[in-house]
Amino acid sequence: MPRKGQLPPLTKRRLEFKLPDLRDVPVKWIEEGEGWVVISKPSGLLSVPGKDPAHQDSAQLRVKRRYPSATGGMVAHRLDLPTSGLMVFALNKITLAELNRQFAQREVEKAYTAILTHVPHVDPDIKLALRLDPFQRPLQIHDPIHGKPCHTRWRLLDDSHPLGAKVELIPITGRTHQLRVHAAHPLGLNAPIIGDPHYSVEARADGGAPHGRRLHLHASTLSFADPNTGVMRHFIDEPDF
Repeated sequence: MPRKGQLPPLTKRRLEFKLPDLRDVPVKWIEEGEGWVVISKPSGLLSVPGKDPAHQDSAQLRVKRRYPSATGGMVAHRLDLPTSGLMVFALNKITLAELNRQFAQREVEKAYTAILTHVPHVDPDIKLALRLDPFQRPLQIHDPIHGKPCHTRWRLLDDSHPLGAKVELIPITGRTHQLRVHAAHPLGLNAPIIGDPHYSVEARADGGAPHGRRLHLHASTLSFADPNTGVMRHFIDEPDF
């Protein structure tokens, strides 16, 4: 994908970008197990605290407040700031180590619901290698030579949604911005996700939501083996868009 061009230097974007105030927007508590908890993160909430003291509100911080005796790093995976949906947090070091292993071995199953600008007419498997664009962090670009292999499967759920095409996106690999680039890239689905602040044709220089619309990407299913019993646990959370 060609560079956006209109994006100013990273330092300027950092100064211009303002996190939404979600202090009154709760996370959804899905289920608690022995040593873990599954939540649904709202769009606009950080997965983990930022470096800026003003950017401390996050899914991790809210889990820590609810479970003050939790130990260890807690975070087994993350969702992008504008992405909503299911996350699992570990409440102790042993559980975190097992969840990290499952994610590293690709034993965790995830699927996302998204609204695209239009119905794609391409192969159900998208394989585009990606790497960071150092001139426009945190944007990712397709690079078949130096990029890391990325694989996404997709299927159409509804071609009559008022905003576009409702699809399911299944990340086989889990790279930064993978689903968003695979959706928008001409060699991918060639159909950006509605409200994408980086890769849609409506992308804004300050990284804000295009036309005030959130990113229509939601982690809707999550399955992993309970670190204590080995029993597979399956969770579903429908998006509010």
